Amino acid sequence: MIGVFDSGYGGLSILKSMVTKLPAYDYLYLGDNARAPYGTRSYETVYRYTLEAVEWLFKQDCSLVILACNTASARALRTIQQIDLPKINPTARVLGVIRPTTESIGHFTKSRHIGILATLGTVNSDSYPIEISRFFPDIIVYQQACPLLVPLIENDEYQNEGADYFIKKYVNQLLEQSPQIDTILLACTHYPLLIDKIQEFAGSHIKIIAQGAIVAEQLEDYLARHSEIEIRCSKNNQRHFFTTDTAQSFSNNAFTFLGETVFAQHVQI
Repeated sequence: MIGVFDSGYGGLSILKSMVTKLPAYDYLYLGDNARAPYGTRSYETVYRYTLEAVEWLFKQDCSLVILACNTASARALRTIQQIDLPKINPTARVLGVIRPTTESIGHFTKSRHIGILATLGTVNSDSYPIEISRFFPDIIVYQQACPLLVPLIENDEYQNEGADYFIKKYVNQLLEQSPQIDTILLACTHYPLLIDKIQEFAGSHIKIIAQGAIVAEQLEDYLARHSEIEIRCSKNNQRHFFTTDTAQSFSNNAFTFLGETVFAQHVQI
């Protein structure tokens, strides 16, 4: 199966796009809900947690793992790819969500000024400015950390007025950095649930970009270019869900992200 990992529920928004784009494949989703959120944790902690999750997914016979978590992609992916993968499973592959997004972001902006809304961990890593500069050196990137958005979403408080206050606050803080921003990237897989509110507070003249469709399209392209990986991916249109926290809680909350009922299993990693 194709393994999909996130610190919590946000990666389900990526999985939803993958299933829409590539429905024939089998997917195994792992949410590390017991240790979420990752966004405020240290580099060392995020790396250790992510590596443990990747190793567990390899043991479930996932030969391709997608880190559907921006914080994990920013803080752990490169080390896992370069240091750990050759030792623990050299024939497997681990991909993230940052590279596919940064390869595409330049096609959305005309002013060449873009804003990033992300967790504190992703912002502090500077992964997006660094990666975007490689593909589009003319683009200027502005970042805004949004430390309260993931907790609001995961506690199902994101639709109330209190959440609106913080969404508006973060959007305003980002846009105050430059009046030329014409594109905002939601660099956290939880944030698509807030896209309507973010659009409202940003204004209709600004494009709001979620990652799901971009990552799914790039995954399709990756599999087309890497037949040695694609041929190992089973195709029975099946999806399995695991969580390090309470299975019933995961199943209840997953509907918010997927729009369908799922049955999760608890696992220790």
